[in-house]
Amino acid sequence: MGLHKVATVMILIIALTHYVEATEPLVYDIRDYAAWKDASNSTKPTKIVVSKGTWYLSQVRLEYNKAPLELEVQGIIKANPDVNQLPKRNEEWIMINYVNHFTLSGGGVFDGQGQSAWKMNDCHKRFECTKLPINLSFNFINNSYIHDVTTKDSKNFHVNCISSQNVTFQRFTVSAPGDSPNTDGLHIARVKGVYILDSLIETGDDCVSIGDESAEIYVHNVKCGPGHGISIGSLGWYPNEKDVKGIHVENCTFTGTQNGVRVKTWPSTPWTLQISDLYFENLQMNNVSNPIIIDQEYCPHYQCSLEKPSLIKINGVRVHNVRGTSFAKEAITLKCSGSRPCENVTLQDVDLASSGPDGNVTTVCKNVRPAFSGYVKPGVCSFS
Repeated sequence: MGLHKVATVMILIIALTHYVEATEPLVYDIRDYAAWKDASNSTKPTKIVVSKGTWYLSQVRLEYNKAPLELEVQGIIKANPDVNQLPKRNEEWIMINYVNHFTLSGGGVFDGQGQSAWKMNDCHKRFECTKLPINLSFNFINNSYIHDVTTKDSKNFHVNCISSQNVTFQRFTVSAPGDSPNTDGLHIARVKGVYILDSLIETGDDCVSIGDESAEIYVHNVKCGPGHGISIGSLGWYPNEKDVKGIHVENCTFTGTQNGVRVKTWPSTPWTLQISDLYFENLQMNNVSNPIIIDQEYCPHYQCSLEKPSLIKINGVRVHNVRGTSFAKEAITLKCSGSRPCENVTLQDVDLASSGPDGNVTTVCKNVRPAFSGYVKPGVCSFS
């Protein structure tokens, strides 16, 4: 297979062949110049094809379209492993912004070649850290469908999806080692109607992380692990964060992850918002360290103080039909805020056994009185 090199900031793509039948989109090929410009300016449905083979891409920002547009990536697109060679050091690797009715497909791979950059990545230890590029950054996209593609070894987050509506990720694969730092699979924030379906996420940080102003989020039939689980938050660190509501994590499997489903908020900050209507249902935990955890004392690497409680309110959490094994003794941790206790937390049909050296599991509750129904193991809180 020959190697094809794309070395400028903009992808070198133009129209090679046009199919102008009434029912077929215009088709553009990557092997020439300016296809995105031509395709995005078309008033008819268009498709850009990145054919099979290995392609090298420096950095790109793709924006705007006038009609439905599909980017079909069949090949492997590789980033420069040297982050210092990015033309724009503070931008992401591939940015797709301000598009509507956009589709990304084709079975291809976006390889960030992040191994050398991970040595520079200290964002898991401190907030003021080295900026590294995200593999795929989607911003202000609507009514879009990303499916049957892989993101591999990103230098930072694999994907972010920000300020967007009605976006589906399906049969989406994230691939990175379990020790790759700060490589969240999909990070979403300020979104409404995001669907993550039938996907495999193996990475070194959260499989899915959900930020502020997120609503109507559905994570369904996702296999997570290695990784840090599926997280809401962390929230409360930045000013002007907005409420999170309607998060559904269903029919997912967690294997060897640091957490299963997790909610995390910072203490000792002045910011307030509400997290409500969370549904964690039909989940399988396989040797997961913390299968179910609400942590309103989230303070990694001593970056904050526990002197004052979190000002974020959590209201309405349903945990139903969660089964499997916990490596940690505390299989269920509900550590809520002393100033705004959690309300309307329900656990039903939970069966978690120990896979760790302790040989048994417990439930810890703080500033919450959860309701139990059906068979719940472990079922007794150690209140404090």
